[in-house]
Amino acid sequence: MGRPTLNSVAEAAAVSRQTVSNVINSPEVVSPETRERVQAAIEKLGYRPNTAARQMRTTRSQIIGLCIPPSGNGVSGVVLDQFLHSLTATAERYDHRIMLFTAADDEAETRAYADLIASVGIDGFVLTSTHHDDLRTRWLLERELPFVSFGRPWGVEDTHPWVDVDGAAGTRLATDHLVRQGHRRIAFVGWPEGSGSGDDRRAGWAAGLAAAGLGAGPQVAVFDGVEGGRSAAARLLDAGGPAGDPFLPGTGAPTAFVCASDSLALGVTAELRDRGIRPGADAAVIGFDDTPTASVLGLSSVAQPIADVAAECVRQLRGILRGEAPAEPATTLFTPHLVLRTT
Repeated sequence: MGRPTLNSVAEAAAVSRQTVSNVINSPEVVSPETRERVQAAIEKLGYRPNTAARQMRTTRSQIIGLCIPPSGNGVSGVVLDQFLHSLTATAERYDHRIMLFTAADDEAETRAYADLIASVGIDGFVLTSTHHDDLRTRWLLERELPFVSFGRPWGVEDTHPWVDVDGAAGTRLATDHLVRQGHRRIAFVGWPEGSGSGDDRRAGWAAGLAAAGLGAGPQVAVFDGVEGGRSAAARLLDAGGPAGDPFLPGTGAPTAFVCASDSLALGVTAELRDRGIRPGADAAVIGFDDTPTASVLGLSSVAQPIADVAAECVRQLRGILRGEAPAEPATTLFTPHLVLRTT
């Protein structure tokens, strides 16, 4: 028996050759029932698209570039790992491959773009960690090169296709929950001002306090990490009341903490425990990212739909590559959800 072909799959699934092609290249145009039947035939016959032939027809490499940022702390870095895994799995379903590379800064990353386009003929790029005055997005826009970003174009006039998670909605969910639990001194532990996602998460907390009529709450900005969370909690507790009794009635010590990351939240819980304050009983703590560490340690957290984000990045980029991009760049903002545990 020879190698299975598009025609043999079509015959096995009792559909046309074009329908099989659509299932492989444009599954959204095929009904779910027909798509399942064709995919079953593909798996049964062991059919694999002829990538080399496709490249000759389309002059595309089927390769998507993604720069891996410098490694951060081990807790928050899990989010990027989850995104990369989901992005790779989704891309492979459409016969695309993810090519990883590294760069020290924005300028180095744009040089890498130029090298990859010239040497590999890379089709497009997925960007992460967008920020204010992002040189990478300007470089790609000026050259009209295909890309989509996981992250919004913070504070710039240029617009481009992006997918993101509504951080403000996530911290608002956390703050509203704490208000319903009776907390009135709810602190925020986040990153220094100027971080797009950090400012977004701070805004949701502030909006939640304002909606509850609580006014401005205490906040501390620190660099991400468990030690950063620990030092932030110490400063907030020491400023709020007498040492040894931070929850003395009438003092300004917070009874709840909304954090911009799970790393910060873990630092906060460590400092609370060192002071004899029980997270979840004496004080509430909610992180952000819902990492596996948070699940293991019982930390309440805001969960991002990372798999959905990755799938949407691939969908948007495929649309651009196929010339189906809308007149205005596509933008998708997903809403996170709150996962409550023991803290």
